[in-house]
Amino acid sequence: MTAEVPTLYDWAGGSDQLNRLTSAFYDKVAKDPIVGPVFRHMSPDHPAHVAAFIGEVFGGPKTYSERHGGHREMVMHHLDKHLSEEQRRRWISLLMDAADEVGLPDDPEFRSAFAAYVEWGSRLAKMNSNLGATCDPEEEPMPQWGWGVPGGPYKPSGG
Repeated sequence: MTAEVPTLYDWAGGSDQLNRLTSAFYDKVAKDPIVGPVFRHMSPDHPAHVAAFIGEVFGGPKTYSERHGGHREMVMHHLDKHLSEEQRRRWISLLMDAADEVGLPDDPEFRSAFAAYVEWGSRLAKMNSNLGATCDPEEEPMPQWGWGVPGGPYKPSGG
């Protein structure tokens, strides 16, 4: 990324905003009959860990890798959970609602990149969740997500 184009992490509002997002999201999850049972035994630190993961994927500090084991560890958390397509779709819906609720940027370019990551990541989580509990994935690189096709935030023409 060039100096003129912010990372998705910076555009989203950094760690404070991502922590607000995951806090609001997991509040919704806890009350949801479809995905709530999956997270019934969730640690109180779980939302902060997910915020750190998303932050790192979006170009922020490498907190998740340094403190929590990186992408491989995230994959391991999903093994043998047997997530359904209905749960995956609800997870996305609740996350998008939380993004609106906390005021994540709503410009089409950011939301396109955010939605693309959420769609990709949730499909990967569902796929991994159906692998056996004894699966030990090789070192998984941390995904790095960017603006994609739009190439950066919307800039109205000066006219």
